[in-house]
Amino acid sequence: MKKKIVVAITGASGSIYASLLLKKLNQLHDQIAEVGVVMSDNAKDVWKFELDNEEYTQFPFKFYEKKDFMAPFASGSAKFDTMVIVPCSMGTLGRIAGGISDDLITRAADVILKERRKLVLVARDTPLNLIHIRNMATVTEAGGIICPAIPSYYSKPQTIEELAMTVVNRVIDLMGLESKSYEWKGI
Repeated sequence: MKKKIVVAITGASGSIYASLLLKKLNQLHDQIAEVGVVMSDNAKDVWKFELDNEEYTQFPFKFYEKKDFMAPFASGSAKFDTMVIVPCSMGTLGRIAGGISDDLITRAADVILKERRKLVLVARDTPLNLIHIRNMATVTEAGGIICPAIPSYYSKPQTIEELAMTVVNRVIDLMGLESKSYEWKGI
């Protein structure tokens, strides 16, 4: 069955992860019924600053405003099965952990959790304080998956994009999508 996916992009540093994920989802369109995207205002600013473009406007996905509570994935009846927040700011993580649904990103995350569907938070901050760690534990206990934006080096990436793609490929796996990527075979 094709997946209905929400991608939320917050203002944390790491726009490259969101960009590469959207590109990969576009390539995997045969496994996907629908992708809805919501970006915070800070996410748009950080994307422009870090990537020197506004490429997010070019993807063939439906974009929603952060205060659009009429978006389909603001309700469990729309049956979106997966949500990825990439990068996920610590503020967004904290609001999700506290059950605060004050915008479309946190409302959609709340819906995904209450419906017992898959929520993947690509946390991108360091160092972590105890509040961050407790918020991660709370979201994990509620059924979410914390996938820190920590790249792997097994595949010997040669570019920043290849390095960031190690995180994106892990997210794709966590989403339950089929994609060819490096798999550790041992030494």
